[in-house]
Amino acid sequence: MRYSAVLVALFLTAAFSDRQSEKLRLGLFTGMVPVRWDLETNWRAFERAFVEHTSEGIDLVVTPECFLDGYAAEAKDWTLERFSQIAQEVATSPYIGKVCSLAKKHNTSIVFGFTENDHGKFYDCALLVDRKGEIAGHYHKTHLQDHDLRFSPGQDLPVFETAWGKCGILICADRRWPETARVLRVRGARIILIPSYGMWHLDNEWWMRTRSYENENFVAFVHPQVAFVSDPQGQIAAKLQTNVPSMLVCEIDLSQVSDRAHIRDRRPELYEDIARPSEAVGGSK
Repeated sequence: MRYSAVLVALFLTAAFSDRQSEKLRLGLFTGMVPVRWDLETNWRAFERAFVEHTSEGIDLVVTPECFLDGYAAEAKDWTLERFSQIAQEVATSPYIGKVCSLAKKHNTSIVFGFTENDHGKFYDCALLVDRKGEIAGHYHKTHLQDHDLRFSPGQDLPVFETAWGKCGILICADRRWPETARVLRVRGARIILIPSYGMWHLDNEWWMRTRSYENENFVAFVHPQVAFVSDPQGQIAAKLQTNVPSMLVCEIDLSQVSDRAHIRDRRPELYEDIARPSEAVGGSK
């Protein structure tokens, strides 16, 4: 009897732990348009909001796109010299070091947006730092349009292993193409994080709701002026629109993610044209 009781206790403990691991408490940093070129002001604002909300048991904090430098890539007073000065080399940047220290001290993962200098090439980067303060993921914006051409394009749509399962990242305009979110989903992403600096109007909200609905997973959109989470049914699970530096804190249940309909019933053999260049399918550049 005693042996059986121990087995039951172990089973219940494991089951409870599994259920707990399905819960992800997000903190989406919003409410502040970062100051272009002013790394220190932007960092202090983020750090202050981060520390203020640590008591809320957040698992993962996400900043907007290029928050550290205020998305300086599209500044009218842009020069290569200034851009080089604000771009961060991951291995040597004091700010990336601070991100790692903050994550470790507060046992909280962070997705941090900044301009990266990687061997002389500039990238629109989102860095995933885990709760131990170690770099767990590195994403470069892949889809560059006219205002982004001071960056080099990323070359992959990776998913990252995390404490809550597989996670994908898209940056701003990357979300316009349904193929990007679908690739992340078929690679196993249960949630797609979207740090952004551009469009944040109501139409965008509908587009992101569609992305989550068609992929049956969660989408978390983070902009300087709004943050929201869309669930696998395409409904808004949480939203915050504010002009005060703050954090949208919400808990999501990742067990809601499934492949019962849109993913399971796909017909990939019919979609070959999607992967062809536009001129090959009658389009134009």
